[in-house]
Amino acid sequence: MSLSVIALSIPSPGQGVWHLGPVPIRGYALAIILGIVVAVWIGERRWVARGGTFGEIQDLAVWGVPFGLVGGRLYHVATDYQLYFGEGRNPINALYVWRGGLGVWGAVALGAVGVAIGARLKGIRLLPVLDAVAPGVLVAQAIGRWGNWFNQELYGRPTDLPWGLEIDDAHRPAQYVGQDVLFHPTFLYESLWALAAFAVVIWLDRRFNLGHGRVAALYVMAYTAGRGWIETLRIDDVQLDDVAGLRLNTWTSLVLFVLAAVYFVISARRHPGRETEVYRRPREPEPASSEA
Repeated sequence: MSLSVIALSIPSPGQGVWHLGPVPIRGYALAIILGIVVAVWIGERRWVARGGTFGEIQDLAVWGVPFGLVGGRLYHVATDYQLYFGEGRNPINALYVWRGGLGVWGAVALGAVGVAIGARLKGIRLLPVLDAVAPGVLVAQAIGRWGNWFNQELYGRPTDLPWGLEIDDAHRPAQYVGQDVLFHPTFLYESLWALAAFAVVIWLDRRFNLGHGRVAALYVMAYTAGRGWIETLRIDDVQLDDVAGLRLNTWTSLVLFVLAAVYFVISARRHPGRETEVYRRPREPEPASSEA
């Protein structure tokens, strides 16, 4: 490997945890939290533009975020159970979310359940709110992937490209320990893809006045299209990582892309345009304030 390639490589952080007194501040957690904050801010703006009330996305996040964290962890543990169960493993480590390990599709699926519960309680129609928040989730995923950079995880196979990622031996597969090699920064690829997908989804939504869950379907299609090819670069061990020649996450992306595309077409035929009402029942007008 040439010195010029090494000089242009992407370094990994020397540490992913800092201590404020006895309190550990983890880069992974900061990335997740920042992503959630930005997603809620984007969702609020889009919800108000669709006829909703400011503050309701924050209320729904109280349901969606905890459900999403649980779902993300369950998906990760289910697909990587060999890391937590079996000889020499400690199952209690499955609870240590701050060490990394959140499966996107588990987080999205159970997070949507949480939002559905919150929306039901507040009398909000589910599909309009999903359309409002879906693009912001792409930005949250783009930011959250930098948490993997702090943890030196979810990188790809070796590469000679100038943007190859440096990984410490402690975080490498055994066959690459001690070798002078760089790796595909798949966390960066996914982050950039998610941002590009966000821009495309926002443009299509504005251009075609999408509604009835079609923005959410576009989110699924845009994200899975990128996740599918990025998965072909990754070398981290995932249980069930060879199902008929493909990784489990690749199959998940393929299936979800097809389902989202079918839903998009059927929805467009049955419900063209966008909803005119985002609540289950008409809201009472705010009483006019009287001046003294």
